[in-house]
Amino acid sequence: MNEDELLQDSFIRELIKQIRAQDTHGTWEGKSDMKLLEPYILTAEQRRAMPIMGDPDPDTLWRLDLYHNAIGLSIERATRCMVAPMTKMSHEGFGRCVLTTGRLIVVNRHLRDVHRFGFPSLAKLAEAGNKLVTEGIGMIEKYPEVAHYG
Repeated sequence: MNEDELLQDSFIRELIKQIRAQDTHGTWEGKSDMKLLEPYILTAEQRRAMPIMGDPDPDTLWRLDLYHNAIGLSIERATRCMVAPMTKMSHEGFGRCVLTTGRLIVVNRHLRDVHRFGFPSLAKLAEAGNKLVTEGIGMIEKYPEVAHYG
């Protein structure tokens, strides 16, 4: 898929919506969608330049939250079940993120090296996000009585 096709991917569209929703002062209004997604893309050279160990900065944690919010909202749109992400992380960038609906954990991710959070390409970002969306939808379909509880 080329860049224009990837920018139309449903998960990528949701992530862009999440980013744009944070722009309360219109600062990013003139920026292209690809420009907004640039911080999610880390080339091999950029990744090599980063230390092996490090504390995640607030911008990286914010991007991680938006990423999981987009996954949750994509699952929500497909299933009509309200999905809530919860992240617990140490200051060193190790932890866990779970996405829940009802009494069901639909996505369970162990996080490590969060200071290096990013993807080698837009295609890999879309692939990773869609994989977690599919996983979450599958869990809701497999356990609907738990997902719709409450």
